[in-house]
Amino acid sequence: MIAVGCIVMGFGCFLIGLPHFLMGRYRYENSLSVSENSSTIAVCLANHSQFSMATEQPSEECRKQAGSLMWVFVLVGNIIRGVGETPIAPLGISYVEDFARTENSPFYIGCLQIATVLGPLFGLLIGSYCAKLYVDVGFVDPEDVTLSLLDARWVGAWWLGVLICAAVSFIVAIPFCFLPKSLPKEGEENSAELNTKGNKTLLPAENAAHVSTTIREIAKDFIPYLKSLAYNPVYMLFLLITVIQFSAWIGMITFMPKYMEQQYGISAADAIFFIGVYNLPIICAGYFFGGLMMKKFKISTYKAAHIGFWSSIVEYLIYFSAFFMVCKNAKVAGLTMSYEGLEQVSYMETNLYADCNRHCGCSTKVWDPVCGENGIAYISACLAGCDISNGTGKNTVFRNCSCISAFGNDTAVLGQCNRENCGTMLQYFLILSLVCCLIYSFGAMPGYMVLIRSLKPEEKSFGVGLHSLAERVFAGIPSPIYFGAMIDTTCLKWGTKSCGGEGACRMYDSDTYRQLYLGVPSALRAVSYIPCVLVLLILRKQNKTLVQDDKELEAREEENGSVEQKDVPAAQNSTHVHQETMDL
Repeated sequence: MIAVGCIVMGFGCFLIGLPHFLMGRYRYENSLSVSENSSTIAVCLANHSQFSMATEQPSEECRKQAGSLMWVFVLVGNIIRGVGETPIAPLGISYVEDFARTENSPFYIGCLQIATVLGPLFGLLIGSYCAKLYVDVGFVDPEDVTLSLLDARWVGAWWLGVLICAAVSFIVAIPFCFLPKSLPKEGEENSAELNTKGNKTLLPAENAAHVSTTIREIAKDFIPYLKSLAYNPVYMLFLLITVIQFSAWIGMITFMPKYMEQQYGISAADAIFFIGVYNLPIICAGYFFGGLMMKKFKISTYKAAHIGFWSSIVEYLIYFSAFFMVCKNAKVAGLTMSYEGLEQVSYMETNLYADCNRHCGCSTKVWDPVCGENGIAYISACLAGCDISNGTGKNTVFRNCSCISAFGNDTAVLGQCNRENCGTMLQYFLILSLVCCLIYSFGAMPGYMVLIRSLKPEEKSFGVGLHSLAERVFAGIPSPIYFGAMIDTTCLKWGTKSCGGEGACRMYDSDTYRQLYLGVPSALRAVSYIPCVLVLLILRKQNKTLVQDDKELEAREEENGSVEQKDVPAAQNSTHVHQETMDL
């Protein structure tokens, strides 16, 4: 089943990357013609022809392209990938747990958890590399692309990473096909070969009947297992904790690259790289040492729950420091500051106009930012009041910019301005995320063992599978949706699609973005600690019962031992008297 899951995952990834080869080339908003050979272009006066893409009525062919169903490939591909992924974790963990010693299983499962982190680590590194490549790499001339990595319109080669994942999934499925269906219990006689030999003796008809019986048995046991889990308070509360905390985690990790882009002014490729290098290796270390601690000290379920709970609390309190690692909004005229240089956040489109550019009749729909010599960015060269431009492509320089001249030099270049004093805050944020990941992952393995040990041996596969399903359905699917909807409310400037209509957000209010991005997970995690406390109380009660039973058992054993000791001298005296009688 694990091998089949890998093959299904590979097919799903292939479907996700397929639309890139079926749709046209990426067209981004652009107020300049990159093929223009003239050294000067009248930007401000010729605005109507330059912004025609955003203002003219879209053609019928363009409308059809905009209504393309390519997104269906991505949706179906993700569904198929999820179906293939589902059996891998529960069956893999159950495979190890069933055939490992009790004291060794936390260490082995910790190693498996490390593998689940190493995968995303390499994935993020590959993703970072692909994000630096233009989406149509190999199909367009790089000199014709006027975008930089820091530009909000930049789209990386997303499809390349997905196809690499598809190839890896197909390759990994091969060795899984040759693993035995069962492993011998550690320290016990190898029975795998006996089982294999026994299976080989079955005739095809007998084998089919055996499989049919197995399926019927599984179907028959489904309702009893489900009922048993529903009446397991520790399992159900742990399920609730997982859904709430995973909702917070998936929302944060999904939008973390965008948060780092907007808050600290770095590219998506750099953000992905930093996440992979700073966070994931330390998570591996936390999983490893957490599993090693469970193995070495043979920690009970009750103590493991306490370790998981208190490590999470400590990390939660440290996490609040992120609220103070602030960078100011990027300086963009009409959005985060006025044309006079005063800081103000505005969601009003009319504020993009000022006396210095009103005579140009510029469009506010196109996002093609330029950075003025005054350190302020403008939505376009036209809105900066620039009359002429020199050069072509990325080397274009705009001159005679009336909105910039009030500050001295009246020139501007393509792209947004660099953020000030954000490098230090970015370093603090990365160090904080490293510390939080280490503490949280250290307690994750003891916490996960609470789930494993709350299940009966025959329920482990079903219970872990249901846990994974709940994670994805109730947290993995809705969390990015409502996180994304809330973050969209902080958008200051929306882009325009090639056929008209609202496109992707080009710039956010970073202050409001930070409050929502950090605040919503904080609230979710605070709620999750309520069922955590209930789990601790239940385990405490169970632990007291176990301790009391152990004491009673020890008392009975001591009592039986003392009785036996009394019987030995009595028997010796009886033998002595009998011997004396015989002597007489």
